[in-house]
Amino acid sequence: MKALKRAVLALGIGGLVAAALRLRGSGGVPPQGGGWRELSGPDLR
Repeated sequence: MKALKRAVLALGIGGLVAAALRLRGSGGVPPQGGGWRELSGPDLR
């Protein structure tokens, strides 16, 4: 019975950690700069 309680507690704590990480990582703004640029002339060498 003690092992079952520990397993349930561990699953609960794991679920709370996963939920916190999921909420913390939501939203945000993608980077606005950088990316690809077209090369021309001396940049092609």
